[in-house]
Amino acid sequence: MLEVQELVSILEKLIATNRDGQAGYREAAEHIQDSELKGYFNEQSVERAQFAGQLESEVQRLGQLEPHDRGSAGAAFHRAWIDLKSNLGASDQSILASVEQGEEVARRTYEDVLRRELPDHVAEVIRNQAKSVFAAHDHVKLLRTKRAA
Repeated sequence: MLEVQELVSILEKLIATNRDGQAGYREAAEHIQDSELKGYFNEQSVERAQFAGQLESEVQRLGQLEPHDRGSAGAAFHRAWIDLKSNLGASDQSILASVEQGEEVARRTYEDVLRRELPDHVAEVIRNQAKSVFAAHDHVKLLRTKRAA
């Protein structure tokens, strides 16, 4: 089983991933023209904020009063959302492609964490979040593919 500090570090990585996703979805919603996508992106932004809050509660249960603010889960995830920003002002298709890139990184982050031996209660929270992250990735990919056809 993981040491407490190692578990906290893993949770902080997921918190940063969700905060980056929250900001990325919010930014995409502000710039996309399609009202249905705008609504979906806003919903995803709110959900990622909720996920970060759940994970922050887990960190507090482990005895750490405040999670460390690491900003970004990693350079790759940061680059994916930066790519989104650079495509703003471009077509809805470009924004969808950038959101998909960010979701791919979030998906891989969750997959990596799920391979770890986690305490049952933490693993359950992460598995539930991962299902939603994976579904969002697949949904955005499907939307992009349909619109590209």
